[in-house]
Amino acid sequence: MAAESATSRKTKAGADRPLRVGIAGLGTVGGGVVKLLTENRDVLLQHCPRAIEVVAVSARDRKKDRGLDLSQLDWCDDALALASHPKVDVVVELIGGSDGPAKALVEAAIANGKHVVTANKALLAHHGTALALAAERASLGLAYEAAVAGGIPVIKAMREGLAANRIEHVYGILNGTCNYILTQMRETGREFADVLAEAQALGYAEADPSFDVDGIDAAHKLSILTSVAFGCAVDFDGIRVSGIRNVSAMDIVYAEELGYRIKLLGLSRLTEHGVEQRVHACMVPQSSVIAKVDGVFNAVVTNGNFVGQNVAIGRGAGAGPTASAVVSDLMDIARDRILPAFSAPAETLRKLPSAPVGRRIGAFYLRLMVVDKPGVVADIAAIMRDEHVSMEAMIQRARQPGGPVPIVLTTHETTEAAIARVVVKLDQVEAILEPAHVMPIEMLA
Repeated sequence: MAAESATSRKTKAGADRPLRVGIAGLGTVGGGVVKLLTENRDVLLQHCPRAIEVVAVSARDRKKDRGLDLSQLDWCDDALALASHPKVDVVVELIGGSDGPAKALVEAAIANGKHVVTANKALLAHHGTALALAAERASLGLAYEAAVAGGIPVIKAMREGLAANRIEHVYGILNGTCNYILTQMRETGREFADVLAEAQALGYAEADPSFDVDGIDAAHKLSILTSVAFGCAVDFDGIRVSGIRNVSAMDIVYAEELGYRIKLLGLSRLTEHGVEQRVHACMVPQSSVIAKVDGVFNAVVTNGNFVGQNVAIGRGAGAGPTASAVVSDLMDIARDRILPAFSAPAETLRKLPSAPVGRRIGAFYLRLMVVDKPGVVADIAAIMRDEHVSMEAMIQRARQPGGPVPIVLTTHETTEAAIARVVVKLDQVEAILEPAHVMPIEMLA
């Protein structure tokens, strides 16, 4: 009979005691993790060979009343102490931020032989490949289901359930704050600034909403999805990013009239020219699945060459959904299920080139504010003709002779480079009063 391996002996010995967890960060998510592990202990024991117990925690304010009984737990004033804590098997990093204490803690935890679970999309977007390589070389888990789309198990679905497929593209609504704002603008007719202020008052948006409304948060998540989908190194810098600040109530109305809805989407596809990664406001058909996802909900759509389209919809943030994702990762570690952090071993993740700007082919929406006088439409049409851009529809209803009126155009399929040339020429027309507002039209199912 073959000798039992050291790994096997270690696993069997470890199964006799709980998986011991140290949590860095006791905010909304950290508190939710502690609460879930306590309230659903019986549920977890039905599915796990080992109990999961929090043994140590760290947060900025030790005296803050969090509504949790932490009296039996070791308190670390310095989160970095969790990385070398003798009782801790897994460090759960919920501090946030791409660098600083979060990065130092995760690196130290791996160096000290501890598994890591994190909800930190910024950290992974900037350092994911290097951290995955370090974890895999140490035979440790680096798990992050909570980092993308909150409670939606999209990482597991792509990395495991869809692993037999060649993923053709992935896209989705990856920021609930932006989706809430755009939904409210459509339903109430209010402008962006007004709805943003309401979102901040309700706690859906931060006091400084830049990461959300400028698309950075969605781009962090998209970079992770791209790596999992295509087996490439995480490349946040390769994403073209814009947000929703320039979307007006007028655009929302015109979109509805034209049969579209406006969504902030993250989109990634592998092309013959490289990886195309984009985060921007765009128009999608009202009949599409993604158009019907409203409020604070997230959605992720994947297309596999054998499975076809898969759609996952759910809450992308909040104590319950995000804690659920964190604990699902802890359960995998308790089951001794340690997979590569991304879809392939970190050593094989290749740096793919970014698809060149301007090669995207599709339809576009343009909104212009023009002086209402004869000849303006002819000038616009001539510019589009010269750049071989075909107009599909035009809307101009208001009449204010000599004053400003909006003109809305949609195009047939053309290249992004051609639209860029059209915009440059339009900006030189004296009767056009402000830069053209352009949005891609994504003909999604």
